[in-house]
Amino acid sequence: SREQAVAELVKRIRSAGGDAFSLQADFRSSQAVAETVEKVAAHFGRLDILINNAGMSGNFGPGEPLDLALTDQAIFLNLNAPLHLIGHLLPGLLQRPEASIVNVTSGLAIAPRAGGPVYCATKAGLRSFTQSLRHNLRDTKVHVIEALPPVVDTAMTRGRVSGKKMSAKECAAEIVDAIATNAPEANVGMVKLLRLVYSMSPALAQRIMIRF
Repeated sequence: SREQAVAELVKRIRSAGGDAFSLQADFRSSQAVAETVEKVAAHFGRLDILINNAGMSGNFGPGEPLDLALTDQAIFLNLNAPLHLIGHLLPGLLQRPEASIVNVTSGLAIAPRAGGPVYCATKAGLRSFTQSLRHNLRDTKVHVIEALPPVVDTAMTRGRVSGKKMSAKECAAEIVDAIATNAPEANVGMVKLLRLVYSMSPALAQRIMIRF
C-alpha cells in the first residue's frame, strides 16, 4: 500500500543517518495547510526544498453538470494550496544558502483537454504563477522549477484516463534531474514533444490536445 511504501522510505532514510517523518494532510483548506506547515517546522525547524505535487482532477465530461463543490475543492488543492504553502514557507527558504520551489503542473497547462477543464485551468494558473514567481526571485538563492509531466500512472488517473501512461518512478527521476541542475522547467516524457509542437504551432497543439 501507499502507507507501507512511505513507511519503508522513512525507515531507509533514518537507517542511512538522515532525518525523516511522514504525515497525512488534506490540502483542501487553508487551515489544513497552515497546520501542516506548523508540524513540519516543529520537526525540522528549517526547509530547503518545497515540492508542490498534491492534486485532484475535479473533472466533468461533455453533457455532465459541473459539480461546484468538487470544483471548489480542486481549485483550492491544485492552485490555492501551493500558493499558501509558498506564502508560509518562502521567508524561511530565503534565509537558506540555497533552496528550491518545485511546482508540478502538467502538459495540460500548455494546451488543455476537453475532458478536464477544471484540472487544466488550475494547472495553467499554477504555471503562470510559477513563471512570475521565478522572475520575482531571480536575484535570490531560491530556484523556482516547474515540472510538466504527461499522464502518469497514479491513483488519480487509474480508471479515469486510458492509453499509455508514464510510470511514477520514471516521472520522478526526470524531475529530480531538473532539481539537481536547477533547470527552470522539467518537460517530462511526452511533454517534450508537446512543447516542440507548441513552439511551431500553438493552434495545432491545442487542436491535438483538446481531444486527448
